[in-house]
Amino acid sequence: MKMLDALAPGDRDRELALTLDPLRIPAHIAIIMDGNGRWAKRRGLPRIAGHKVGVSTVRSVVEDCANLGVQALTLYAFSAENWKRPRTEVDMLWRLLRFYLRHELEDLQRNGIRLQSSGHVEALPERVYEELRAVERATARNQGMRLNLAINYSARIELVDAVNSLIDEARIEGRLSSLVIDEKMISRRLYTAGLPEPDLLIRTSGEMRVSNFLLWQIAYAELYVTDTLWPDFNRAELLRAILDFQRRERRFGGLSAELPVVGEQDREMEEIVVSSQ
Repeated sequence: MKMLDALAPGDRDRELALTLDPLRIPAHIAIIMDGNGRWAKRRGLPRIAGHKVGVSTVRSVVEDCANLGVQALTLYAFSAENWKRPRTEVDMLWRLLRFYLRHELEDLQRNGIRLQSSGHVEALPERVYEELRAVERATARNQGMRLNLAINYSARIELVDAVNSLIDEARIEGRLSSLVIDEKMISRRLYTAGLPEPDLLIRTSGEMRVSNFLLWQIAYAELYVTDTLWPDFNRAELLRAILDFQRRERRFGGLSAELPVVGEQDREMEEIVVSSQ
């Protein structure tokens, strides 16, 4: 892990990083970044102050994930429902996004990170949209981690878009009457097509819900909820989340490796029946 090269011996984060299995780093981490407003309120500051500190957290988490060898990182930056917030706050969020894109391009290039977005980004203010597309084009050839920003995103709308895309294609090709949709067809038309499905979903601020985020993709993701507010989510918090992930057994609907297979269970049942006769 490249992260170890940047951490001095005796550093607490280094000791925590050394407990990780480098062969079991999640391929795709998705994060619901929550708690900026509460962070600011607890300090008697305006909500935007929390968002500004949250941008710094984004910077460090992106770099840490890249140095850990994570293949893809999806950040829930702005939901389709967030338009309901006060206009002044929404406008400031767009200014912060432009600031991030403008100032982080150099770091993205240096770390080989490819930026992409998910959601109806065409509805963003024109300058924000242009800045986003410019950074996506500039990093399109990078071969490192994929940084996926979910902006003006709704998982339900994503699924509707995928199904409508299939219907439109079938109508154009004259096969609508025989159209049968399966899971693979939908997956290939999601905004995240080409990315591995998330292994780990992290939510900060302690809220126990997924908030219309990657509903299809997180079907078998491991969930990790921390009470830590997003501005306080540091490297140690990230490492603890990954360590917790590595301690879990992922069965994807199957049986634990420690449980006997069906045939063995049948033989055990037969022995019990015979011995009781």
